[in-house]
Amino acid sequence: MKKVVLAYSGGLDTSVAIHWLAAKGYGVVAYMADVGQEKTTAPAIARAKKAGAVKVVVRDLKKKFVTDYLWPALKAGAVYEGRYTLATALSRPLIAAEQVAVAHAEKATAVAHGCTGKGNDQVRFEVTTQALDGSLEILAPVREWEFKSREEEIRYARRHGIPIDVTKKSPFSIDKNIWGVSVEAGVLEDPNAEPPAESFQWTRGAEGRNLKEKTVEIQFEKGVPVGLNGRKMDALKLIAELNALGSLYGIGRMDMIENRLVGIKSRETYEAPAATILIQAHRDLESLVLDRELLHYKEGVAQKYAELVYYGLWFTPLRKALDAFVETTQARVTGAVRVKLRKYSACVVGRRSPYSLYKETLATYGGKDKFDQRLAKGFIDLWALPYRK
Repeated sequence: MKKVVLAYSGGLDTSVAIHWLAAKGYGVVAYMADVGQEKTTAPAIARAKKAGAVKVVVRDLKKKFVTDYLWPALKAGAVYEGRYTLATALSRPLIAAEQVAVAHAEKATAVAHGCTGKGNDQVRFEVTTQALDGSLEILAPVREWEFKSREEEIRYARRHGIPIDVTKKSPFSIDKNIWGVSVEAGVLEDPNAEPPAESFQWTRGAEGRNLKEKTVEIQFEKGVPVGLNGRKMDALKLIAELNALGSLYGIGRMDMIENRLVGIKSRETYEAPAATILIQAHRDLESLVLDRELLHYKEGVAQKYAELVYYGLWFTPLRKALDAFVETTQARVTGAVRVKLRKYSACVVGRRSPYSLYKETLATYGGKDKFDQRLAKGFIDLWALPYRK
C-alpha cells in the first residue's frame, strides 16, 4: 500500500479527503501542524481516525514559526502590497516543510493538501515540497475529485460515517495562527459590502468599547522584539499579549482587494494586532538607526521579500540571500519604541537607541544649533548643476 501524508486541518475538506484517498488505495497519515490556530485537537484526531487515517501525527511548530519565519519577515519589513502582514503565507512553507519531514519519517511516497485550485496556498505547499524533495508525489484531492459543492461533500461524509460538525457552519473561510487571522468568502465576495461584525474573530466588538488611550513600550535587540514595558519576555508570550491588547482596540484590521498569485483579484479581510504594532515599531526604530541610503534601499528589499513569501518562494536562493542582507541591517536595530494605542490605530510616539543617528544639535532650530547654514548655498548649487539651464 502506498502511503500519503495529508496536511490535515480537521475541517470538512480534509476529513473527506482522508476517506477519498483511502478509497483510492492510499494509507493516509493525517498530519496536523500547530501554528496557533486556537482549534481543539482531540476531536480532529478522532475525526481523522474515523475517516480512515492509519495514523495521526501532530507537530507543535509555534516556536519555530516565530524564530524561523515571523522574526525574519519582521526584520525584512515584509508586508504584501503595503497592507497584508502575511500571517497565512508565512505559515505555509513551515507546515509544508514539516510535512516533507513527516513523509520521510513515515516512509511515505506522496504528500497531499486540501487547497483549492484558485488560491495561493496550493502553490506554497507544492513549491515547498518540490524544493525540498522533488521525488514525492503531490496529490490535491479538492482539485481532482468529483464533488462540485460543499453539500456534496457533506452527503459523502454522512454516507461513509465521517463525523463532521455542520451545525456551526460559517459563511466565511477563516485561517488563524499566532500572527493573524485571514477571512474571506460569504458576503465578503462583494468588494463593495462592508465586512459584517460577525466576520471579525479577534477584534469583534471593538467598535462598541470606550477605551482610554494606552501606551506600550517594546524593546528590541538586533531587530527582534525581546521585551514589553521593560519586562523581558518570551516571544510567544509577547505576541499573545500584544494580540490581546491590540484586539481590544480593533488594531490591525485590513480590508483589501488583493492580487493573488494565480492572476485573479480577491477581497480579503485580515486581523493582525500584534503584527501591526510590531511592524510599525520596528520600522520606526530602523528610521532612527539606519542611514538614509540603506533605509531607502531596504524598502525595496522589503517589497521583494513580501512577494517571495506570498508567492510560495520561501525555500529559494533569493530569499536566503535577502535574509543575509537583512541580517546585516539589523546589527544596530536595538532600542525601545513607545506606541500609543487608540481605537483602530497604533501610533509611534517615541523611540530611543544607543545607536541613534539623530543629533539634536544638527536638527534643532533653537540655541543649541551647530549646523552651519551658510554651507547650504554651495550644496544646492552643486546638486542643481546637472539640471541648470
